[in-house]
Amino acid sequence: MFSNLALAYGFIYVCLGLIAAGIIMLFCMKIKHNAEQREMEHYAAKHHDYFVYVQAHLHDDIKLELPPGKLTRAERRVIQAKFIEWIEQFKGEAREKLLHLCREAGFVEEDLRALSSPRKGRRIEAAYRLGGMRAEEAVPQLQQLMNRTRYGPVTIILARAIAKSANEQRQIREMLSRLLSYGKAIHHMAADILLETRLDAPSLMRKLLDDQDPGLVKVALVAMWGQAVPAAVPTLNRLVGSEEKDVRAEAVKLYLGSNPALKDDTIAALMHDHAWEVRAAAAKALGRLHAAGSIPLLAEALKDENWHVRNHSAESLAMLGEQGFETLCQAALTGTGPARETALYRIERIMAKEGDHEEVEQMVAFNKKKLVYDRYFGVQPSKRIGTVAGVGGDYTA
Repeated sequence: MFSNLALAYGFIYVCLGLIAAGIIMLFCMKIKHNAEQREMEHYAAKHHDYFVYVQAHLHDDIKLELPPGKLTRAERRVIQAKFIEWIEQFKGEAREKLLHLCREAGFVEEDLRALSSPRKGRRIEAAYRLGGMRAEEAVPQLQQLMNRTRYGPVTIILARAIAKSANEQRQIREMLSRLLSYGKAIHHMAADILLETRLDAPSLMRKLLDDQDPGLVKVALVAMWGQAVPAAVPTLNRLVGSEEKDVRAEAVKLYLGSNPALKDDTIAALMHDHAWEVRAAAAKALGRLHAAGSIPLLAEALKDENWHVRNHSAESLAMLGEQGFETLCQAALTGTGPARETALYRIERIMAKEGDHEEVEQMVAFNKKKLVYDRYFGVQPSKRIGTVAGVGGDYTA
């Protein structure tokens, strides 16, 4: 009994010792971090005049000089960090001058050696800085490092560094393939990384659209949002019929976003697609395209099993003038289940905006809808906004 009690006391003392050691270690790390921060601030203030000199002559036709004197390692890190910050902000000749300064100062060469360091933290920091300095000679080493790294935040750092530094489209494709090989749903992140490249992004995206890998096609489609790539429209037309659901959904969104002249059979095919993402994208676009002829299809889509399709259909009907709004009122009165709930919610949202219209056209359009509402319901609804009904629930009322 006494031996067990002594063992318990010993265990408690060991735990207390470990806790105390941990607290002391944390305090030491905090003190070290604060000291490093003060040192960085000191060197930033020391080289303030040099930074002003560089900024003032970035756009002048002169050769920029390095700071005078021998620099400590901490000073070099401060100057390098400032250069990388400016590289991200500037383009053209100003960026090229900063990149030349980084090479002349030996920053690129130093971080290339650090990529072979046995310390993981040092390798990651070097990869980040090399990407910031657009060091194209570092890409092969960065690719090797990425190939033997398991998926995690480090993978994203390496991928961004490759995208920023690559000088060949082949290198970007290999990086994206490796990124998608982990089997994660990171197509939007991959598209964001793709847009970091210095290469001709529209040309690269057009090439990826014709790739055999559906994952790369989806990345290109996502990256094309907000990008003007007119030459890709014929490819989009082809991808709308793709067998891959995700590719087809993204292609439909982009295709409809280009404001095409849609035929009735095309609209019907999109609104009856077996993928809800495609149906939702089509329903959302029809209101923006002012496709009044699609009102019957949108009214039918109010009964769709997917919430997104129902909600986008109601939004589009509200955008299609009196006829679309009257269709919503009919669905609210005669419909059942989710269709009725969705229509009622959208009608309440519209009628709650009675005093929010400043333009004459908006006031006239609202008054027309109010007349339709009064004809169906007799009185204007309260300003309370309900919640959109989801899938399931009791719709017997």
